[in-house]
Amino acid sequence: MNNLIIKNAEQVVTCSGFAGKQGREMSDLHVIENGTVIVTDGLISHILKAGETLPVNEQDYRVIDATGKALLPGFIDPHTHFIFGGYREEEFSWRMRGDSYMEIMERGGGIVKTTNATREATEEELMETGRQRLDAMMRLGITTVEGKSGYGLDKDTELKQLRVMHRLNETHPVDIVSTFMGAHAIPAEWQGREEDYIDFNINEMFPLVVKGELAEAVDIFCEKGVFAIAQSRRYLTAAREQGLKIKIHADEITPLRGAELAAELRCLSADHLLQASDEGIRAMAEKGVVATLLPLTAFSLREKYARAREMIDAGCIVALATDFNPGSSFTASVPLLFALACIYMKLTPEEAVTAFTINSAAALGREGITGSIDVGKQGDLVLLQFPSYKFLPYHVGMNIVDKVVKRGKIVCSLH
Repeated sequence: MNNLIIKNAEQVVTCSGFAGKQGREMSDLHVIENGTVIVTDGLISHILKAGETLPVNEQDYRVIDATGKALLPGFIDPHTHFIFGGYREEEFSWRMRGDSYMEIMERGGGIVKTTNATREATEEELMETGRQRLDAMMRLGITTVEGKSGYGLDKDTELKQLRVMHRLNETHPVDIVSTFMGAHAIPAEWQGREEDYIDFNINEMFPLVVKGELAEAVDIFCEKGVFAIAQSRRYLTAAREQGLKIKIHADEITPLRGAELAAELRCLSADHLLQASDEGIRAMAEKGVVATLLPLTAFSLREKYARAREMIDAGCIVALATDFNPGSSFTASVPLLFALACIYMKLTPEEAVTAFTINSAAALGREGITGSIDVGKQGDLVLLQFPSYKFLPYHVGMNIVDKVVKRGKIVCSLH
């Protein structure tokens, strides 16, 4: 049954809106004290304030008394690479002794190692590990997740990754938004022929992705030693011409003016942005490009965090994501994400909640159907053990999720 009443919540943190929130707007969570939310046939149908009479027959609904608990929109993780083969645990110790991300890649580690393991993995093996990872994310309150390909870097494996995500989207409660990232690295067989590899993606892979409806967007790793600005512009422009949304890994390791390119092309989002310039930040704010920040990656790599405070103050739409992947961020820890965002990136708790709900929905183009508690949206909800959203960063590193609701159905109950 997808009919649900959650009543008497200490706080209903609606994050109300149907568009990404810029700058100061991120501080307004539209909280209703002692509120009730009704989900009918999987969609939010009523949001009631204290004392308002139930407009439906309670007998037709499952009822949860949320006294003393806070209710939020389901969390949305807009940047992950959760379908992959193998692991890279040895690289963690290399990083701890000071080896850089690029040094590890040059040694045959990094993306290339995961590519080899993913090529060898069967589709069913990827299905099983993917399902396990989604289960873990769901227990942390994530109800929608983006998944990128990019660990195949050849036709068969890229399509295999995308098929796995498509199948999981059909069978798992968590919604999966797939992104094709053939331009994640330059595979060994294409070294020295980077332009040809871009052509391969444009001329062969994009049409297959579009025809099979295997992804909604494309992404590219715009970085020194990987794909240059001109190559990224060509790749993304061609993707848009073929009907795909466009995203970009920008200014992560070196200041390459990726943020400026994202603004120029009006990308759906620009992600990482540790080295984004002041000019790039202003341009993204002006063009409405979502700045998706990945504090768990900076933490794992011992890098400086992206300048979230400056981005918000400049009027950017800032989102948060885990960047769950086997190398630079082998974690989907929502509790740690909130703690790092607030303690080290200087977001307020209100801004952090906005960044992981309605703004992360905007980073996926889903802000019209999820990301907030608004009538007509999917009944995707997270009930916390505590009476306030402020416990998310305050109870450092602890999962405080009580229940997770997907389209009006309780899909996870931890207490």
